[in-house]
Amino acid sequence: MAQRGAAGGEGEPGTGTGNGTGSGTGTGEGNGTGNRTGNGNGNGNGAGSGAAAPFQPPEGGFGWVVVFAAAWCNGSIFGIHNSFGIIYTMLQSDLGEGENDPALEFKTAWVGSLAMGMIFFCSPIVSIFTDRIGCRTTAALGAAIAFIGLLSSSFTKSLEVRYFTYGILFGCGSSFAFQPSLVILGHYFKRRLGLANGIVAGSSCLISVPLPFFLKMVGKAIGLAHTFQVLSALMLIQIFLSMTYRPILPPSCDSQHDGQEKPGSRSLRQQCWSQLRKYFNLRVFRRKTYRIWAFGIATAVLGYFVPYMHLVKYVEKEFKETKKDWILPVCLGAMSGLGRLVSGRIGDCIPGLKKIYLQVASFVLFGIMCMMVPQCRGFEGVIVICLFLGLCDGFFTTIMAPIAFELVGPMQASQAIGYLMGLMAVPMTAGTPIAARLRRRSQCSVGRRGEKKKKVFSWVKRCPHHPSGSCSWLDGWRGHLLTGFWGAALLPPPWAAEGGSAASAGKGCSLPGSGSPWRAGGSFDS
Repeated sequence: MAQRGAAGGEGEPGTGTGNGTGSGTGTGEGNGTGNRTGNGNGNGNGAGSGAAAPFQPPEGGFGWVVVFAAAWCNGSIFGIHNSFGIIYTMLQSDLGEGENDPALEFKTAWVGSLAMGMIFFCSPIVSIFTDRIGCRTTAALGAAIAFIGLLSSSFTKSLEVRYFTYGILFGCGSSFAFQPSLVILGHYFKRRLGLANGIVAGSSCLISVPLPFFLKMVGKAIGLAHTFQVLSALMLIQIFLSMTYRPILPPSCDSQHDGQEKPGSRSLRQQCWSQLRKYFNLRVFRRKTYRIWAFGIATAVLGYFVPYMHLVKYVEKEFKETKKDWILPVCLGAMSGLGRLVSGRIGDCIPGLKKIYLQVASFVLFGIMCMMVPQCRGFEGVIVICLFLGLCDGFFTTIMAPIAFELVGPMQASQAIGYLMGLMAVPMTAGTPIAARLRRRSQCSVGRRGEKKKKVFSWVKRCPHHPSGSCSWLDGWRGHLLTGFWGAALLPPPWAAEGGSAASAGKGCSLPGSGSPWRAGGSFDS
């Protein structure tokens, strides 16, 4: 920012003068020629050899130590969060007196859901702290809070207390420790920034991939309380690694100008309002494309965290698999790391806003894979689905920042990403408890209607016009699909409204027994 020299006196160093030539850049006051000072009453622009060269990152050196610290941060934080499926089952086992509580799954799900949601909810606040107090202090403070949260979770068995210690403290600390690890890389790399991000993403998998197996083994040996203490050691190490986030960017001209502003030039109210407008800039929402994209992403991530939390419990109940269930979060973490490495390179090859199509495709495939989980008839099928889920997760997370840059430009990208992650916080927090509640309600519903389903399927098997016969409506795979759907939903077939037999449809297939269990109008007579 240009500095202004005093008229009739000596100008600021490095400023040009009048109509002559100077050794700096900016706006000076005076006339004639001069090197550092100017006097008189003329205005002019000078440009010379004293212009400050643009900052050039070192592209290595101590930056590789920062890369290692950022990789440890990413691997430990998201390794713990993505392995919550293991902790989820351990939490329920730890609550021995609450095993008969039908709402236990719903209550337990809030522990991990709060922690994941707080990472995104605190993102706009972390951006402010990073700008004001720096990456090093913010990251160290966050790692300390996360350490306290995990350590204090080991001294209680109350779910309500763990909502605060694990959900709030550990979640907030994770957000404050994670976000500066992304910002600090830009201080040390520019030309190799993509390589540095790839190394961070790939190296973090060395921690997050084996962590589920480690938790499964350690949890059985020492219990949940001591497991939390072991996990807190990862955050303790992160406190010291955060000290390597030494900022090397020169202070911005705006901050220098703000520091020279006279204290009494503006009222306290005006200063507060100026700071709020600076850090809570809502101009990004004026762009229609950003609004559609941000709210669309926030809606789509409602079920994003569900596989990470509920898949382990699902395979234990459905397939009685308790020895190898740790493989699922390992597959999710490994393929997520691979997806981050691959998607970064693919995203560079896609021009402009067409990158959104790649993100949309990953969301569509993620949803399809989630719907395929109940169709699996074996544990191996769930493993294959987890591989695709992890790949989609890697594509989704990596391509988010480049899309924000394309939508709002580099000057407002940080604000756009912060607001997006804030919008994602609410659905990601509510998604897993909603899934647990739906699962509990469906189990109760299955228990009440189990006998009715048996009647429907037993009639289908005894029907003389089963798919092997001549009933066209039950012909081939269509019959299995239709009868399976009607049996599961307990909805009557279309001929039930016509007197309770298929004879009225011209097929000659009567319902079993002396009277049909289907009443006219489509209701089931138990």
